[in-house]
Amino acid sequence: MSGPLLRARGLTKMFGARTGCVDVDLDLHESEVLAIVGESGSGKSTLLGLLSTQLEKTAGSLTYRRKDGVAVDLSSLSEMERRLLLRTEWGFVQQDARMGLRMNVSAGGNVGERLMAVGWRNYAAIRTESQDWLARVEIAADRMDDMPGAFSGGMRQRLQIARNMVTRPRLVFMDEPTGGLDVSVQARLLDLLRSLVAEGGLSVILVTHDLAVARLLSHRIAVMRQGRIVELGLADQVLEDPQHSYTQLLVSSVLQA
Repeated sequence: MSGPLLRARGLTKMFGARTGCVDVDLDLHESEVLAIVGESGSGKSTLLGLLSTQLEKTAGSLTYRRKDGVAVDLSSLSEMERRLLLRTEWGFVQQDARMGLRMNVSAGGNVGERLMAVGWRNYAAIRTESQDWLARVEIAADRMDDMPGAFSGGMRQRLQIARNMVTRPRLVFMDEPTGGLDVSVQARLLDLLRSLVAEGGLSVILVTHDLAVARLLSHRIAVMRQGRIVELGLADQVLEDPQHSYTQLLVSSVLQA
C-alpha cells in the first residue's frame, strides 16, 4: 500500500459569506500525528470537522485509503457508511468529553458499545475488554458501572479516549483533548496519549491552541490563519525556526508568556 492515509485537496468551507477555511491541501500518512494550530477563529476546528466528515465541504476533495489500499472519495459515502466509519476505523475525541460520551450509560457500557459496533456479541468478553481498557486509562474496576456524570473532567476525558481506542482505530481526530484540564491532569493525559500512539501505530489529527502539546505529541504541525494553512512542516522545525511571520508571532508569544 502506498500514498497518504487521508488526502485533502482544495478543501473549502463557506458559512454563507463567512469563510471557514479555504483551499486547504493536506496529507496525513499512516502512523503520523499531525497537529493543527492557530489562534481562535483561525479555522482549525472547521478544518477538523471537514476532515472527519462531520461538516459538509463547499468545494474540494477528500479521500481516505482503506485497509485494502483503495482510496475512496469520502463525499461518495452514504450516511450509514460514514457513521460506520466513524464508529469503527475512526475515532473522535471531543474537547468536552460530555459530547463524546453517552452520559446516561455506565463507563463500561460506553466502552462496550464501541465493541458491539464492530461485531462483538459475547457479554463476558465485552465486559472483560472494557475493564481492561478502563484500567489502561487509570479508571478503577469498581468505577466501571458508574455513570460518567460521577467522574471528574479528567476521568471523563480518559473514559472518552478508552471508548475511542478500544476498537483500535486507524485514525483518530482530537479536538483540544487537554483543554480546560488542570496542569497535573494534562500531564497524565499527555503521557497516556503518547503511549497509545506509540503502541497502536495509529494516525492522529490533533487540533490544539497549545504549542507545547503540539510539540510533545505531533510529528508535523500545520499553522492556520484566516482559514488557510500558512506553514506546514516537521514539529521541531516549525517551532524552532518558523518561516511565516504569523508562526513567528505565535511562537514568540508563547516564549514571552
